[in-house]
Amino acid sequence: MMVPMASQPKALAGVGGVLVVLAAAFFGFDLGPGQSKDPQPTTAATAKPTAQNKPSAKSKPKDGQCPVDTLPNQVDPVIDGILAGQKPKYPENDGVRFGNYEGRLPKQDRNYYREYTVDTPGLNHRGERRIIVGGGSKTDPDVWYYTDNHYESFCEIPDAE
Repeated sequence: MMVPMASQPKALAGVGGVLVVLAAAFFGFDLGPGQSKDPQPTTAATAKPTAQNKPSAKSKPKDGQCPVDTLPNQVDPVIDGILAGQKPKYPENDGVRFGNYEGRLPKQDRNYYREYTVDTPGLNHRGERRIIVGGGSKTDPDVWYYTDNHYESFCEIPDAE
């Protein structure tokens, strides 16, 4: 579930939102928050678990958290690469300082956060998905966050290590 750290707009509002949810349920569309390992980006507006992609009780996310098994498959190699100290796919953009200019993550010193690209299948550019890590060392960060909408909202990855 994607939850902005500073503020959260209403995901679905009014009759239009209800109709979208009903239509999706009737026609069998998946509105899951990336838990089905769907390669398409998701947002708070699509955060409705389905029976197919509902996480187990063991990994049921808390508000504002997104355990690794609820995120797209493309997250796994990025996490593994960070922990192993591998050169990132986009070295000019990845492993570098993330400024937190939007202020959606907890306020920290200037060089606390670093960002990494999470590929989106079908795109020939970096897309909107990122992992943001903070503190610790380059191969053992203290905190892990995921965004699938280019810093509009984040969820904390509690089990990335």
